[in-house]
Amino acid sequence: MDEEYDVIVLGTGLKECILSGLLSVNGLKVLHMDRNEYYGGESTSLNLHQLWKRFRDGDMPPEQLGSSKEYNVDMIPKFMMANGALVRVLIHTDVTKYLNFKAVDGNFVYNKGKIHKVPANDVEALKSPLMGLFEKRRARKFFIYVQDYEDSDPKSHEGLDLNKVTARDLISKYGLDDNTVDFIGHALALYRDDAYLDEPALDFVKRVKLGLSFEKLYAESLARFQGGSPYIYPHYGLGELPQGFARLSAVYGGTYMLGKPECKVEFDENGRAFGVTSEGETARCKKVVCDPSYLPDKVKKVGKVARAICIMSQPIPHTNDSHSAQVILPQKQLGRKSDTYLFCCSYSHNIAPKGKYIAFVLTEAETDDPKVELKPGIDLLGPVDEIFFDMYDRFEPTNQNDADNCFISTSYDATTHFETTVQDVIAMYSKITGKMLIIAINLQDLDLSVDLSAASAAADSEE
Repeated sequence: MDEEYDVIVLGTGLKECILSGLLSVNGLKVLHMDRNEYYGGESTSLNLHQLWKRFRDGDMPPEQLGSSKEYNVDMIPKFMMANGALVRVLIHTDVTKYLNFKAVDGNFVYNKGKIHKVPANDVEALKSPLMGLFEKRRARKFFIYVQDYEDSDPKSHEGLDLNKVTARDLISKYGLDDNTVDFIGHALALYRDDAYLDEPALDFVKRVKLGLSFEKLYAESLARFQGGSPYIYPHYGLGELPQGFARLSAVYGGTYMLGKPECKVEFDENGRAFGVTSEGETARCKKVVCDPSYLPDKVKKVGKVARAICIMSQPIPHTNDSHSAQVILPQKQLGRKSDTYLFCCSYSHNIAPKGKYIAFVLTEAETDDPKVELKPGIDLLGPVDEIFFDMYDRFEPTNQNDADNCFISTSYDATTHFETTVQDVIAMYSKITGKMLIIAINLQDLDLSVDLSAASAAADSEE
């Protein structure tokens, strides 16, 4: 261990493993260490016995839940957009060869007390019961504006400077009502709260345009299946993702060490990190990359996530019997400050025994009582066999990278998709290397092993 490295990475959470792989591919000498004996950190996957040990003080799970080893319960459950940032990174690094994916059945949004399917394209959106007749006409005009908008074509701007006009003002121009705005802003553009409404509209328009094109492209592959969504998810859950990037790093010369106690970052008299000490040995380095738990004095708490982990024997009601689904509950629909998310996956993705489903309800906590905060989402799940409540703090770095050579990831948020996760990874990669990570891949050119049959369709065919 007494060697010198370009980068030492501490923690084997997904963000840290992606960075380890990318930095190794970039030619840097990487040492990757973790105080735990397992990969994944906060984003690890647990079997049934591990779940009980963590949340039920070691009690044994009921026999009727099935074999413990058939459970792969992801602690940070997130779906991947089929042409999203994480999939692009997977293909860019060839980590896809370690994983197999299955299409996610459904993508839904909660509106006026009911669960609705998120439309797969702009045409389907105009047929959706989410909007009335006159509202659909207004929405159609807005969608046409978004589809036609090009930065380089002033004619498409219709006299609006989207760097100055707010999203709220743009929406007002088209007369869209609050329920339509909820659907567009949270289910298509994937904003986590309504703060975007008072910011320049350019990002909003680009997000909506991307969301529409996303759904349209992927819907072409899923059109013949009931349900359908722009999301995919690995067989056996996300537990293989960190290990896939670890293998990538090893192929390019990276060194991995699990079960290393302490992992103390060493600083010189100028406050710059120069190495990491564990078990009396110090590995020297030029830069340290880690999750917030390794440098608690260089992060600040910015919030906390409330989550309920549920084991069920049926899919979420009113989701077309989807064996895998996301449901977004926009903040305004529940009178909250941020959105609530439902995540559901099942034995069809090999994350539970046959006939069992794993559901999560997650939100940015506003109180210290997760049972009360999560109740609106839990009420949508139907009968639940077992439920675990949990809260975890979210941290953001406060240090100056160029002053201390430390690069710290942000904690995982409550969203059930990976877009914010990979945004953090790409930003960190640029700070560490001084280079932009450019990944340009078309959906049609994906070299990705995906079972495009919706999960419930596949499950039905087994019976």
